[in-house]
Amino acid sequence: MADFRNFTKGFFKENPTYVQALGMCPTLATTTSAVNGLGMGLATLVVLVLSNIVVSVIRKMVPEKTRIPIYIVVIASFVTIVDLLMHAFVYELWRTLGLFIPLIVVNCIILGRAEAFASKNGIVDSFLDGLGMGLGFTGSLVLLGMVRELFGNGTIFGIPVWGKALNIFVMILPPGAYITLGLLAGLFAFIGIKRREASKRKVRT
Repeated sequence: MADFRNFTKGFFKENPTYVQALGMCPTLATTTSAVNGLGMGLATLVVLVLSNIVVSVIRKMVPEKTRIPIYIVVIASFVTIVDLLMHAFVYELWRTLGLFIPLIVVNCIILGRAEAFASKNGIVDSFLDGLGMGLGFTGSLVLLGMVRELFGNGTIFGIPVWGKALNIFVMILPPGAYITLGLLAGLFAFIGIKRREASKRKVRT
């Protein structure tokens, strides 16, 4: 029976961005706006889910010594498909994200889930793991992009919120990415501490 916790753990407990600090390159580079964060997150989610499924299907047929190169080929195949589809249907977003779409191949979240989870579990659990981690990563990028866009441009998803009244231009520059990521990671750490404390209190009672 599938374990639904494999789906939910990617949201907070094992969030790939704010808890595990994985995939930092696209996280910091592409989140100048909420739209960019959403596009990058969804592209990664599709590759993550599909590669998890395929790795789970072939896990018993893959020789131990060649498993990593084989997993990379699987991931690269799906990245190529996603890259071509984005080029065809969302050209402006594809052009904005640029090189970071092909670089999904070396995103440690995807290879890490293939190696640590999909290669050891069934198809349904691997699908749930990939979907949960992908949604957690997408949510992280959208949240980071929203905060940076709001304080940098006064908009969210391009919709004006307060215009240029409170704009902090540094927020859409690289230093703004590090500042925002650090603050949000601290928030997630605080939430994690409170959840653990609440769990301990339940056990005691």
